[in-house]
Order: sequence, then structure tokens, then C-alpha cells
Amino acid sequence: MSADLVLLSPLDGWAAPLAEVPDPVFAQAMLGEGLAIDPTGGVLHAPCDGVIVAVHAARHAVSLRAEGGVEILMHVGLDTVALGGEGFEVHVAEGQVVSAGQRLISFDLAVLAERATSLITPIIVTDAAGRSITARLSGAAVKVGERLLTLAPGVAVAAQAVAAGPELTRAIVVPLMHGLHARPAARVAETAKRFQAEISLLALNRRANARSPVGIMSLGLRHGDSATLAAAGPDAAAALEAVAELIEGGMGEGAPIRSPAPAPVEAPPARRAGLAVLKGVMASPGLAVGKAVRLFVEELTVVEAGQGAAQEQAALDAALAAVGARLAREAESGEGQARRAILGAHAAFLEDPELTGQAARLIGEGKSAGFAWRSAIGAYVEALRGLGDRRIAERVDDLLDLERRVLLILAGEEDRGPELPPGAILLAEEVLPSQLMGLDAGRLAGICTARGGPTSHVAILAASMGVPAVVAAGPGVAAINEGTSLILDADAGLLHVAPDAKALETAQTTLAVRAERRAAARLASREDCRMADGTRIKVYANLGSLADAEAAEAAGAEGCGLLRTEFLFLERDTAPDEEEQAERYGAIAAAMGGRPMIIRLLDVGGDKTAPYLPIGPEENPALGVRGVRVLMRRPQVLKTQLRAILRGAPHAKIMAPMVASLSELRAVRAALDEARREMGRVGRTDLGVMIETPAAAATADLLAAEADFLSVGTNDLTQYALAMDRGNPDLAGEIDALHPAVLRLIAQASEGGRKHALWTGVCGGLAGDLAAVPILIGLGITELSMPSAAIPEAKALIRTLSPGACAELARKALDQPSPEAVRALSNTFLTGEA
Repeated sequence: MSADLVLLSPLDGWAAPLAEVPDPVFAQAMLGEGLAIDPTGGVLHAPCDGVIVAVHAARHAVSLRAEGGVEILMHVGLDTVALGGEGFEVHVAEGQVVSAGQRLISFDLAVLAERATSLITPIIVTDAAGRSITARLSGAAVKVGERLLTLAPGVAVAAQAVAAGPELTRAIVVPLMHGLHARPAARVAETAKRFQAEISLLALNRRANARSPVGIMSLGLRHGDSATLAAAGPDAAAALEAVAELIEGGMGEGAPIRSPAPAPVEAPPARRAGLAVLKGVMASPGLAVGKAVRLFVEELTVVEAGQGAAQEQAALDAALAAVGARLAREAESGEGQARRAILGAHAAFLEDPELTGQAARLIGEGKSAGFAWRSAIGAYVEALRGLGDRRIAERVDDLLDLERRVLLILAGEEDRGPELPPGAILLAEEVLPSQLMGLDAGRLAGICTARGGPTSHVAILAASMGVPAVVAAGPGVAAINEGTSLILDADAGLLHVAPDAKALETAQTTLAVRAERRAAARLASREDCRMADGTRIKVYANLGSLADAEAAEAAGAEGCGLLRTEFLFLERDTAPDEEEQAERYGAIAAAMGGRPMIIRLLDVGGDKTAPYLPIGPEENPALGVRGVRVLMRRPQVLKTQLRAILRGAPHAKIMAPMVASLSELRAVRAALDEARREMGRVGRTDLGVMIETPAAAATADLLAAEADFLSVGTNDLTQYALAMDRGNPDLAGEIDALHPAVLRLIAQASEGGRKHALWTGVCGGLAGDLAAVPILIGLGITELSMPSAAIPEAKALIRTLSPGACAELARKALDQPSPEAVRALSNTFLTGEA
């Protein structure tokens, strides 16, 4: 072993350090040292002469053994094992002798770019056979056949003898949905190395050293395959137990193993795989660890024929009165504005004359009270669902809740929820508001539903209770058994099913750290927010009511960066007059103790409708008459609101919503100046622009020439930049404001403001996302306005940051290929692993 071993590049592309691979197994060198290539070509070649040790069943990875025993793993892309071989063509077989430069695997770059997590391809020396890497190419373009890695001979180390002893064995079945591919193989090897015993994995008349990831992969074990673990040595029993527990625990990729059916009566197991992690949409933030508790809702049956109109009507009237009285008691005894508001809405539905009138008509036709009530509710449910308005359609749950409550009274039954053990994570198709309010909140750790929406009343209730919740997680929720261990990561919209012991321990540690961090952050929340070097960053609150203002003041908000005035205009039959508006704005300003305020002008249209401000039918309401366009068409509404703001909160700044052109800003400015003249006011009121459209971001420098400030509304900016309706549940999991396209628009807006010495803030949902905070600051944002609950931790984080580090992070974030990559980059930065 005297000569260097040179490994040539197996791909055309860009060489990068292994640490930049967005996967900890590769980045932390758990499989071995090496580097990665971001490919520009679709053919993987042999890096040297050798023998093919293993070709993975999914055709995405191949291992080669060079002369002297050096083993090299080439893993095309990340998470490509899930493609099941689609997009790959293998040109070699196990045991085949190959020459440097020979074709090994061809792959379809378009398929991988669309479906894989990343195209980046790790090239790993899994067994250096006593050699060490002395040279490697990195941070440069590379062509097939160019020198990539050099391994020099090292000093041979004598193998340590292992005490003899009996060989212990244990049978296992592989539960991992994609089998023992690279990452789980690395985890097994890492575990095996902690023991003195020699551990092997036996399957298909072959034996692999458990310390060798490549050897494990070479067995080709798939989901449901049987294998035998064998261990010999002084700690063989403990080693056997540890490795078996790791594999049988699924390592976060477990899926149910079903016995083969005697006949093809149902879909094959492969169609049901994927239970290990369910992806949904965050409805209430947080992290929870607990056991699955299923909410089974029995369908209530009703007979169609009544027993006389008078008797049935009396029964319905009594049931409606009983439910109304119960709603009143719950509202009076319950805590929290959200709870009271929802119960109040239910009471209003209960008294709806159209609803009760339709039920009475059906009773008059000979139907039973239960049948009549269900039919009346059902007609409204279908009507609401057919409107195409997400906000209204999510009120369907409220009607179904009332239907069930009344039917239970008619049947003389009670809706008893499940008995919750401590740390329960509730699983259901959907949860009705009354069902959630009836649960023991002290024992409820989290909620995950197969259906539902992120702005439903259940989502609002869960957030007000501080219970993490994920909705729209799909049919896999129904397949989870009662009592299964779960990790609910609502922030990421994920439910981890049957996680292994290490994942559970990590989650518990995270929960404890978060609790300590929140407590410390609350203690310091009232102090002004400055970065580590003293740079001032203003942390404000988003408000929508007087109660929000009171909560913001308690949370340490330094002001209000966004007062949504829609709370005064929606869900009523007539517009609020100047007097009512002025009084409400004044009350909120008083609750904020004179702190700075930014009041956004009325933003209706799209998914926010007011009956007294009719907007004609629009094929695409999100691109129709909304925001400032409504105000331009109804100048009296704009003038009344401007006068009310000047009366109730004269110190407040005013912000125009959904601006797309300079002419709209000028029109609002003219109306504001006219209102001031009519009221005899002198001086000037600051008028800003809410950057919510790509047009506003792209022309921010033009707007900044005449505006007094800019504030980015990331919720709408994201949906318009990505052409994804944020109310579409099928797209909800894909809409992420950390998308590089959105960040580039924010950067453009910030730069436009700087040209005219204006400050730029962010008042959308992204401002309260801790992963986004350092990036936004790095883009030049100096004011962040967020939900009150996020303020203490955001302030605590900002105090640890430096402007230079944030600027460098932002620069890197703009060049990432996806929002997932941006989040991974930021999380690494925040955990100090960068």
C-alpha cells in the first residue's frame, strides 16, 4: 500500500464540501469522509478501477471496492430512495469488475429535480482501509475524469481482539418503508461501533458486518424483509438489544407490516406505506410528545317520518332552547375571547330564522324533528361549500357542530369525548369546536386531523389554548393505532409516528429547552430590543381587536406595526360610522399606552367580504377588486375611515393595503390631505405602503420616493409570488414565505426604501417565524411586527444576533434552491452549527 489512490470525478457538476449536504447523516460524516457534487449531467461513472460491492434496489446508490480494500459509496441525490427506481437506469451488477470512467448509473435530472429533496450527490469513502484523504477538490466546477480525491497510505493498526463467546442471535423484520438504505445503514453502523462485540446482519444466505454501512446496504433488505442479527463478544447481549431496538423502532421511517393477503382483495402494502411521517398544515404552533388517542364520532341516525307536526316542532323548539342555554353557560364560564366569540357565533346560527324556518317547513310536511334539522343544516352546508370562499366554507364545521348538539338532545344522549391520559395527542378525521372545548385541556398535548383548515374555529381555539395542532394530514391519520407514540411538530406541519427512542429523547429535550427559553424571554420582554452590538430593531405587534392590544402590551410589544381594521367592518350588515370607528381606534391606542401605531386602511375583497360593500362576481377574487382598489371605488368609505383615525389615534401612522402602483398611493395621499384640511389639522400624517404585490416590491424605489415608510405583508406577497392560493388546502403545505423568490422580493423592497432613507418593516406571518428573523434583519428590515405570543422569544433571539452575521446569512439564503434549504440553513445558523 505504497502508492496514492486517486478517485476521479464520477459526475459533471460542482464540487462542494460534505458539510454543505442538507442531510445530517452525510454532512456529519456518519457514513465516512468525502465530498459532494451538485450534478449538471445525468450519468454516474466509476471513480477508479474496482469491483461493484452493492447496487441498491432503488437504483439510486452504488458501492465500489478499489484495490487495497477501499470502499466508495456514491449516492445520487437526497431522499431518492423514495422514488423506487423511477428515473434511474443501472448499467452494472454486483460482483462486476469495472474500470475508471465506466458508466455505472444513468438518471433523469428532470425527474430528480421535481421529486427529490436535492440533486446533490455525496461521494463517500465508507472504508478507507488504513488510508487517509490528503487532497480533495471543493467549491469548483468539475468534469468526469478530473482528479477529485487523493487517499494516501497510512500506518496500519492492528485489529483489537474480541473476547470469544457464544454467538447470540435474534430474528427481526425490517419496518422501514424504504428498507435499510444509506441513512439507516449509517445509524446501525454507528450504534454497532459503540460495542466491543462483533455484530452481523444475516439475510438471504449472506452476512454483513453491522459496522459497515455498505455491507448492510449490500444485503438489499426492503420493507417487510426478515433478517437475523448475530453478536459475539463480552457485551453481545446488550449490542444485540441495541441494534435490534434501533431497526425495529423504524428510525423515523417505520411503516406498518401487513401479512400477505391470500388473494389480491385490497391494494398492495406499498400503497399504504408512509405512515412514519405525515405531512399536514400548521393550525396552531408548537411541539408535543405523547400517545395517540383517537376521537371516534358515532354517526347519529334519525328517522324520517314524524309523529305529528305539533309534537315534532315542540321537540325541536325544546332542543334548540336547551342548546342555546348550554352555549350561554359555556360562554359565561369559559375563558378567552376566542372561545366566547365562537360560542356567540354558534348562538347566532342557532337563532337564524332561515335555518329554523326551513326545519319548521319540513316538520309541517310530516318529517321528524331530527330529520328536519339535519336537512336544513345540510342545505346550508352544501351552499357554503359551493361558494368558493375559504373563510366562509370553514364555518361549515360550526353548522355541523350545531347539528350534532341538537340531534343529541333530541335523542336524549350526551356527546362524551374520550378519557384523555396525560400527554394525549388527539387524532380524528375532524374535530368540532364543542368537542375540543369539552376536552380536558390540561391533559391534551396536541391535535392532528386528517381534514380541516388552518383558519377554522378549531384552529383558532387550539391556538388560544396553546395546544399545537396540525390539520389536513390526510388519510394516514386513520391508520394510527391507539396508544402509539407520537411527536407532533406543528411548526413544520409534521406528525412523526412511532419514533425511535433517540427521536423521542431529542424532542423531550427540545421541549424542556423551549420552556426554559420562553420563561427567560418573558422576564426580559419589556426591555427595548437591541442586537448584540446595540443596533435597534423594533418589535411590534399585529392587532385585530382591543383584546389583542391588551395582550400585546403584556407581551412587551414596543408598538403596533399592523392594526387590521377589518374587525370593525366584517360580519355586520352596515358599515361602522365615523364615531364608532374613532372610539374603537382610540380605545386600542389607549390600551397600547401611547406607543407607536400603524393602522392599515380597510382591506376587503378576495376572501374577506362585507355585504354592504358588494363586489360583483369575479372569476379570480384574489386578483380582483380588493384592498386599495375597493377604497378607490368607494371614496366615502375611505374618507370616513381617515377622519376616524385622525380623531381616535391622531399619532398613528396610516398604511395603504394591496398597492400595486404609484397612482394608488397618490390617491390615498390626496384623500388624507383633504381630510386633514377639512378637520383643521396642521402638519402631516405619515402614510406608508404595504408591500404585498410583486409589483410593489419591484417598484419599491418609486413608491419610497413619495411614501413615509414601507412594510412587507408576507402572507399575500407569498401567494402572489408563488402563484399559490393560500386558502387552497392542497397547496397549503407548499406555501412557505422563506421561498428564495419571496426573500428576493423582500430584499428588493428593502433596497428601494434605503434609496430614499426610509425604514422597511415586515408585518406578515414571516416576522414571527424565528427561522426568518435573522434573515429579515440581514436583508435590512428594522421593524418586525408579529403576533403577541411570538414577541418575547423574538426579542430574546435578536439580542444574540450581530448585523454582520445576519447579512451573511441573508446573502446565502437568497442563493438557496428551496424554502426547505433556507430553513435548514437558518436552523444551522441558530443552533450554532454553522
